[in-house]
Amino acid sequence: MGIGSGIALVVIGAILVFALNIDTGGYVDLDLIGYILMGAGVVVFLISLVLMTRRRQTESLTRSSVDPATGERVTRRSLRDNDPIA
Repeated sequence: MGIGSGIALVVIGAILVFALNIDTGGYVDLDLIGYILMGAGVVVFLISLVLMTRRRQTESLTRSSVDPATGERVTRRSLRDNDPIA
């Protein structure tokens, strides 16, 4: 589930609460179901945002050059981890 799923749940819940006026004979309360879907959508949206901001980013850099003294090829690799400090 992601940000789009959260937004979809909020929209479907809002449609059930504010746009539909259907009498189900007292068996199903569409307003309550709509509010539950909107609440679940907000929770999914916020969790997705938190997980997206905590996503780990790694940069890899490779440099190749020739050592002037020996004529050998030198390869240097470095990794940079942009993980936030917790």
